Amino acid sequence: MESHKIEIRVRYQETDGQGIVHHANYLNYFEKARIEYLRSMGISYRDVEEAGLMLVVAEVELRYFLPAYFDDLLQVETRVVSTKGAAIIHAYKITRDEELLVQGTTRVGCLTNEGKVTRVPKWLGGRGGFPSPS
Repeated sequence: MESHKIEIRVRYQETDGQGIVHHANYLNYFEKARIEYLRSMGISYRDVEEAGLMLVVAEVELRYFLPAYFDDLLQVETRVVSTKGAAIIHAYKITRDEELLVQGTTRVGCLTNEGKVTRVPKWLGGRGGFPSPS
């Protein structure tokens, strides 16, 4: 799968006193996008857990370009950049219409239910990335 897109409407409680989305909420948007990306491949996160695995965020990178505001309709595009060993790297772009607001990546580690690092199973694969913003 090349990429997957979802839409998220900014809720009032996700904004700060200036009416701007609080920076930490973009991590929640990334997580929702990752879960929906899996679902679009026919895999629920429950399937991952039932297979005896956990996917844990080990690293996050975010770049902010423009603010988002209450009631904005955002598009979150997710791609798997690489799957290697025990890690999956996802890339994200958050846009409002055609405006790039946020771009980032996460490195997610694959663990057993006992907390031991394990290889990512092939059924969680996929690749492709985003070019850097101009």
